[in-house]
Amino acid sequence: MTPWWIRATGFVVALIAFRSFATWWCGRGAEAWFRGDAEPQTQLAADVAAFEQEDDPRQFNGKMALWTHQMAALGLAQVVFEHPERKAEYVPIITRAASKCFLPEMRGFGTEAWSGEDAFKSLEGSHAHGYLGGAALAISVARALDPAFPADVAKQHDALIAAFERRLLASPSGLVETFPHAAHPHDTAAIAGALAWHTRATGRVHTQALSYWTDKVRTKQIDPASGLLVQRMEHRNGRGTDFPRASGTALAAYYASYADRGIAALLREAVLRHASDLWGFGGVREYEDGHSGFGEDDDVPVLLGISPTATVFALAPARVSENAAEFTRLYRTTTLAGVPYTSGGRTRFLALGPIGNAVLLALLTARTADGVAP
Repeated sequence: MTPWWIRATGFVVALIAFRSFATWWCGRGAEAWFRGDAEPQTQLAADVAAFEQEDDPRQFNGKMALWTHQMAALGLAQVVFEHPERKAEYVPIITRAASKCFLPEMRGFGTEAWSGEDAFKSLEGSHAHGYLGGAALAISVARALDPAFPADVAKQHDALIAAFERRLLASPSGLVETFPHAAHPHDTAAIAGALAWHTRATGRVHTQALSYWTDKVRTKQIDPASGLLVQRMEHRNGRGTDFPRASGTALAAYYASYADRGIAALLREAVLRHASDLWGFGGVREYEDGHSGFGEDDDVPVLLGISPTATVFALAPARVSENAAEFTRLYRTTTLAGVPYTSGGRTRFLALGPIGNAVLLALLTARTADGVAP
């Protein structure tokens, strides 16, 4: 019979070998993504673009569809920023994806949440419908890239931007409501990005609103102890109705990169302080010590304190911060869970579907893209 110590040694050696293989296998391509190489970006962009061209909004709509289209538009735009030679190819698709975000069937979930009140039929009121912040940002960016952007959608966009600006300036907390009595700081960060890029697209300035937002993020929305944003707040008094959390902060850091470099840097640093090395794989703790929870109802649940959602969203802060080591660890975890597959010049993440591909294109190509610097 083989002595126990030989069996134990063999097990340890096998475990080390498996770990080395897994980290190598799942980390392949991380360096190319981090550098911004054209090949991985355009291969994933090709799949996202094909989906946008084939998609029928009558069949795919609602909250997940809205997210898919706004992130597809932003991700494809970021590929254009990094590889301008793709502009003629991608801009019509960016416009198509962004324009879908304003279709009534995309915001039905929000209309229902606001007791039947439609966002575009209540622009003069005080209900902010902040869930459209990401859509507004996508259209701002699309308009800045496409001089032939459809006039009817641009008119809707101008009206929504004006309403968002008025509501933000009227809010003592610098937040607008996402849903009744609930303001998500990451949605307001998207609105700030939309204001900044609306200036790029139209020349209309929103300096007062953006300055007001940056002040309130620093003084009202960031938890001093953790540096994270409080996930949900009451917009009138800034009272937190949830804990400071990494997932919303990471998403806000991504959106804030379109609005203000200083705020984006603050949020990125807080998120990356909550990142952990798990045998060469990256994970991000959702909560600060002393708090706990299971995450959002429609998110992947928090497991042993690690948030899969925050881990994926943190790809953008890691890349924009030029933290190659952290980006690689997070990328390994993402590929382990997402299962990327490349064929025929197109890459897709088999386990994630169209929304996962669009979100990852946006996060993996994230860059500083604020409304002032080119």
